[in-house]
Amino acid sequence: MKLAVELVYILRSRTWLLSLAYQNQGSLNAPFFHIKIIMFIDEVRIYVKGGDGGDGGVSFRREKFVPRGGPNGGDGGNGGNVIIRANKNIDTLLDITSKTKFIAEDGGKGQNSNKNGKDGKDLIINVPKGTLIKDLKTGRTIKDLKENDMSIIIARGGRRGRGNAFFKSPIDQTPRFAEEGRNGHERWLRLELKLIADIGIIGLPNAGKSTLLSRISSARPKIADYPFTTLQPQLGIVELEDYKRLVFADIPGLIEGAHSGSGLGNTFLKHIERTRVVVHLIDISSTDLLKTYNLVRNELALFSSKLSEKAEIVAINKSDILDMETSRIMAEKLSKEISKPVYMISAVSGNNVKKLIKAASDLIDKENEEELLCLSSPADHDAIDKKGLTF
Repeated sequence: MKLAVELVYILRSRTWLLSLAYQNQGSLNAPFFHIKIIMFIDEVRIYVKGGDGGDGGVSFRREKFVPRGGPNGGDGGNGGNVIIRANKNIDTLLDITSKTKFIAEDGGKGQNSNKNGKDGKDLIINVPKGTLIKDLKTGRTIKDLKENDMSIIIARGGRRGRGNAFFKSPIDQTPRFAEEGRNGHERWLRLELKLIADIGIIGLPNAGKSTLLSRISSARPKIADYPFTTLQPQLGIVELEDYKRLVFADIPGLIEGAHSGSGLGNTFLKHIERTRVVVHLIDISSTDLLKTYNLVRNELALFSSKLSEKAEIVAINKSDILDMETSRIMAEKLSKEISKPVYMISAVSGNNVKKLIKAASDLIDKENEEELLCLSSPADHDAIDKKGLTF
């Protein structure tokens, strides 16, 4: 009963509509069309158990003219395994919430005439790419299914029991016992989905993140002139002129103390961890642009050092509310203070949004090139070989 209540809580608090859409020909004024709209769930708790091994059989050969045939009880079948596999065609953990227990098939019992029992069928649980599998009791991460078709045997089936034929010996020619099959492995798990997006849009509440997402894709998040309009992450897919596709994620606004649960808390900070690049939006009407910038950067660093190290593009939004010269001066000042380029954009009018998308695309290409260089570095290969690993 407790588990049912927890699942209801997850369903009510962790669901949202996830819009995946394309923008035609890279034009901001081009018509849009939706790919799909789905209910999104990013966390579930499940019980998994491998099938029990089948018991060995107890039987004796009984044929005409063979009144005292020896034992011929076959072995039982092995229990089926529970396997969790990443599937690129699945976007949410929603399907798993309809079932809380996943138990593989038991092995069959050993038969007479030395016939072994049938092995239990494996049970495969398909989950979205990017799912973390954690032990519910310890919180330890068991596997990170980052790539499509990655899988893990999460609960092994029990070993088969041996039939009485196995136990025949010079001392005991007619054993009247067999081995019981072993129980399958069982455990409770927490499955956590971290969105896999190319670019995460971050910033304080009301910085214009949702407006920017709606401008560059057909995602239609709720937008209003007050903080915390976006209560759940939103995804938008943009197709550039060279047919390159970028997935943008609008992460709910952060506030001071978000890493420890303030505001919307750290519930959605985990989704930034999967992004390659972050676009940091700052409201031009902020009283102190540098202070606003540092506040968000500090929250990322406190949550995870890896977040603060991600490649970043800084953009001042709502530039259309000030004259061009004032906006330019503010951007140059902030750029000098943080030693990074700063883009002036307007998500409402679309001013410089294309330049921002192009900069994000180029930065991702640069990150990919650096990653390939690291992978092909001879020093890295030597270090791996010395550890005795093989490819």
